[in-house]
Amino acid sequence: MKSLYPLKFNPIFKDKIWGGQKIKSVMGMDFQPLINCGEAWVLSGVENEESIVTNGFLAENELNELLEVYMEDLVGEKNYEKYGNQFPILVKIIDTNDWLSIQVHPDDELAAKRGIGSGKTEMWYILDAEKDAEIILGFKKEIQRNKYQELLDRKELKSVLNTEKVNAGDAYYVPAGRVHALGPGMLLAEIQQTSDTTYRIYDWDRIAVDGTLRELHIDEALDAIDFKVHKEYKTNYVAEKNKTSTVVSSPYFTTNVMELDVALTKDYVALDSFVIYLCVEGSYALLYGDEKIIAQKGEVVLIPAIMNEVKIIPAPYAKILEVYIA
Repeated sequence: MKSLYPLKFNPIFKDKIWGGQKIKSVMGMDFQPLINCGEAWVLSGVENEESIVTNGFLAENELNELLEVYMEDLVGEKNYEKYGNQFPILVKIIDTNDWLSIQVHPDDELAAKRGIGSGKTEMWYILDAEKDAEIILGFKKEIQRNKYQELLDRKELKSVLNTEKVNAGDAYYVPAGRVHALGPGMLLAEIQQTSDTTYRIYDWDRIAVDGTLRELHIDEALDAIDFKVHKEYKTNYVAEKNKTSTVVSSPYFTTNVMELDVALTKDYVALDSFVIYLCVEGSYALLYGDEKIIAQKGEVVLIPAIMNEVKIIPAPYAKILEVYIA
C-alpha cells in the first residue's frame, strides 16, 4: 500500500438564508452556481457530506473511505479506537449576512440517548467583522426553566442572553449546551465535533423560501440547555509571531494559531493524531520529505498521523489554524 501524504480537499458550499458574499470576496473561494453562500465545509466526515481529496494518487476518494483503509495511520491510534470510521472534526468557514437562529447543540450523553451520534461542541475564530458585529453566547443572568419558557413565548429571550461585540482575531469556545447565535457582518472559521445536530430555539420569525416559518426545536432544546451564567465567554489567548500559539485546548479538539513570515518546522512524532491546517490569511508551501504542496487562503491540508515532520514556508506571509485531538 502506498504511503499517506498531506491531503487537500474540495470545499462543500452551503446555501443559507442568512448567507452572503464574503466566502468569495474575502476568502477567494468560488461558490457558483450559488448566489449567496453561508457555509463552506472545508473538511467534513459527516455522512453523505464527506470531503473529497483533490491531490495525489488518492484524489477522488472520500475522507471516510480513506479512514476505512488507513485507519490509525490517518487519524492516530486513540482517535481510531474512539471514533472508528468517521472523521471526528468538521471545519467550516461561515459568512453571516444576517442573524442566525438562537440555537443550542446536545452534548455526547444526550446525543447518545437520542441516537443521533455525537454531541456538538465547537469554537469560533473570527476572521473578519464589520463595525458593531455581535454574537449571542450564554446567559447574562440566572434563569429558571419556567422563566426561560415564559420569555421565549413572549419573544423576549434575548433580554437575558449575553451579547458581545466581536473583532477579527477574537475566539470563542462554545461547549455543547451553551445557547448561542451569530449576528450579521462576520466571517469566521468554525471548528467542531462531527455532528450536524442543531436545535433552533428562536429564528426571529423568519420566513423560509417556501413561505413558511422555519422549523423550531423548542422541546428538543430544553434538555440540552446549560442555564448557568459564566463570568467570561470570550476565549483569551496570546498569539506570538512565528510560533505556535494555543487558542483552545479541549477534550474534543486543540486549536492553535500560527502567524508566520519565516519558515517553521513542525515535529509531530509524539502526537498520536492527524493535524489539520486551515490557511486563513496569505499562502504557504508545505514541505514533506522531497515533496511539497502549496496551500492558499481558505484551503485545508490534512496531515496524516503517521507523518512525523513537515516544514511550513510562508509566501511571504501566512496565518494558519492548526487543529488536532491531543
